[in-house]
Amino acid sequence: MSGGRTFTLASRPSKLAVVQTELVLTALQNQHPHIDLKTRYISSAGDKNQTDALYLMGGKSVWTEELEAALIDGSVDLVVHSLKDVPTTLPAGMEIGAILEREDPVDGLVMKDSLPFKTLGDLPDGSVIGTSSLRRVAQLRRAHPRLKYIDVRGNIDTRLRKLDDPHGPYTAIILAKAGMLRMTMESRLTSDLSPPILYHAVGQGALAVEIRSSDSDARELCKSLSHRETLWKCSAERAMLRELEGGCSVPVGVQSELVEGEDGVDVLTLVGCVTSVDGVAHVQEMLEERVSSLSEAEEIGKKLAKALLENGASSILEGIKKLKDTR
Repeated sequence: MSGGRTFTLASRPSKLAVVQTELVLTALQNQHPHIDLKTRYISSAGDKNQTDALYLMGGKSVWTEELEAALIDGSVDLVVHSLKDVPTTLPAGMEIGAILEREDPVDGLVMKDSLPFKTLGDLPDGSVIGTSSLRRVAQLRRAHPRLKYIDVRGNIDTRLRKLDDPHGPYTAIILAKAGMLRMTMESRLTSDLSPPILYHAVGQGALAVEIRSSDSDARELCKSLSHRETLWKCSAERAMLRELEGGCSVPVGVQSELVEGEDGVDVLTLVGCVTSVDGVAHVQEMLEERVSSLSEAEEIGKKLAKALLENGASSILEGIKKLKDTR
């Protein structure tokens, strides 16, 4: 470790991103009390543009590009991301240094504060659900076609204000449960939206630390942060998504589980699905295989993606691409 060096952790300036960065900072301080650490917060294109639908803004890079530019020019050393926002292919010279232990990855329903309902099934026909995710809309249109889904943008506080506005259109909104837990706002969650109704986003619930591939000191720091089970599961999920050539605007859902088998060898179960935006077409596959390395976990993700593509996902993804091209 380079003597006297100060490491700068960077992230976005939203309240949730700050909380997540502080979690990583505290973990590093606990493991490396002799290292000097500081933080820096940089607004992304997704932070600056709070009006356009995310799927029209160019994919996951809207959350990472400015942060990665600072990483490339050396003004920061480690970037803290929500893993679900990180593209599956990183810029040259960048790598994921650590994936921390995952929080609950499911989505959560938040009802307007003035309403007595708890679940989507409780809602009257035509109730308006706010979400910026095509994945959520596509899957929920299958399970709850009688509801209406419209876009909602902003950080957690902004979305909750829009939801609770008595003159606002929203009956409920959908947020990642992990973010609500980290913000200690879980009391607003009225129900979980979990498989088989709603499969979560790839990497959802996990934090990632991105570093320069040439920075051996940062890589050494990150070793203490990674959680093996989360790393293997999320790497399998990301390998699947990479093979599907998807981004945050592609309705790909996933669920993963890693357990120790009877013979002591881990068994990875991976479920993936691709759903058309209207909810009509849906392809879902599952693989369950023994794994003894990270690379084997990634291979399962690739195999699952190929199974999805062979069984109809390719036509769904092509239809989504055409939809985006016409907007």
